[in-house]
Amino acid sequence: MPLAFVLSNAAQLAWTEWHALWSARIPRLLLNTLVLASWVAVGTMVVGVSTAWLVARREFRGRSVAIWLMVLPLAVPTYVFANIYTSLSASVHGMAGAVFVLTLASFPYVFLLARAALDGQSRSLEDAARSSGCPPLERFTRVTLPLLRPALAAAVAIVVLHTVADFGAVSLLRVQTFTLAIYHQMSGRFDYQGAAGLSLVLIVLTLTLLILERFFRRKQRYYARAAAPPRRQPARGAELVVIWSVLGSVALFALAVPLGWMFVWTAEALANGAVGPAFWGYTRNTFAAATLAAIAALVLALPVALYHARRRSAASATALQLASVGFVLPGPVVALGVLVAVIAVAGPLYGTLFVLVAALTIRFLPLSVQAEEAALQQITPSVLQAGRSLGAGPIESLRRLVLPMMRGGLTAAFVFVFIDALKELPATLLLRPVGFDTLAVRIWVESSEEMLELAAPAALMLVVASLPAIWLILRAGQPTRG
Repeated sequence: MPLAFVLSNAAQLAWTEWHALWSARIPRLLLNTLVLASWVAVGTMVVGVSTAWLVARREFRGRSVAIWLMVLPLAVPTYVFANIYTSLSASVHGMAGAVFVLTLASFPYVFLLARAALDGQSRSLEDAARSSGCPPLERFTRVTLPLLRPALAAAVAIVVLHTVADFGAVSLLRVQTFTLAIYHQMSGRFDYQGAAGLSLVLIVLTLTLLILERFFRRKQRYYARAAAPPRRQPARGAELVVIWSVLGSVALFALAVPLGWMFVWTAEALANGAVGPAFWGYTRNTFAAATLAAIAALVLALPVALYHARRRSAASATALQLASVGFVLPGPVVALGVLVAVIAVAGPLYGTLFVLVAALTIRFLPLSVQAEEAALQQITPSVLQAGRSLGAGPIESLRRLVLPMMRGGLTAAFVFVFIDALKELPATLLLRPVGFDTLAVRIWVESSEEMLELAAPAALMLVVASLPAIWLILRAGQPTRG
């Protein structure tokens, strides 16, 4: 639906209008978007893989707390990060500021998938490398890191999709990317054709990146064996200092500073009586929309991921890429595409919660597809063959073998969509039913009016609302130690 909206409106652009876009705007937007996505991908890889390796391969006091500290930044919206750091330091602005903010907000995706893959690796592989005299750094680069490629590819894809579609942080930091330009084209100039033209270029760009990522790992298969995961080595002395220096620095900038800001302003709001019944209504609305969208995305992503994981073909690849279109489009374009379709074929649903949930599901379906497919790729085909040889049909194999073995991926899919739906802003602004404000909407409204003491309680509630979901994903990712 959003893709049809983009194509139909872009087709109405005259040649002179396309020429004006290509000569004046698109080259700069293309360069900014690619530079931003590249640096954020590098930053999240460095931070996410290093922190994941430390908690997966070393045993130390406070390790469980450290894992929570690395995951909780997922609950902080990018526009909250941008608000906080621009108010604290004038140096956080432009491209460098956007890379800093989006890296802090996005590295937990890499951390979660890398840690799950590290915990799922067979102990025998690293033990064999160690017994062959392979030093620690070489073991990491030649054994551990290659086995992480499917999980890291999925994580980087998620990070890139988040970055190119981000609206809140880039708008506050004044970085001209496709998403911000499209929003201004639609809201300021009401030029839907121009916005559709820019959106079409953004779709082609993002799908090209995803196709290249798939191409370079098309023949790579890394399956998890049913064996004990690697032992965690106890950390002592100087090594313990290094571990907490790394983890503590990341936690300071990605969590402690934002939470401190939220607590200070929330205390002021409570003292002034600014948190009332309406606030709890916003919280209920947010939970309802995010939960429904996460369930819908979890269910709809499974056949796409199964189809591509088990039947590698042009048709399955096309289905996978089409399922990613919603996330490469900015929120306003997805919202308008859904709105146009609903008005055309299901008028009575206009203005209901169904329309908002549909847009959120389309918007974040790629998160669910990526997480589920990454889990499916690590299931050894021989396990399914053994099930078939014992008489299990496709449905029974799915129920008794596939779904239990991809529990971590399913949980990650639900949590990723749930948390992102909690924070979604542009689509919610356009499609929410009358009187149906969410926490993200209230944060944006209060922040735009410089009333930070009123925005902070909603931001803090987003973090609190994310705690059960994060607990689920951490619990599902716990390996069985042998």
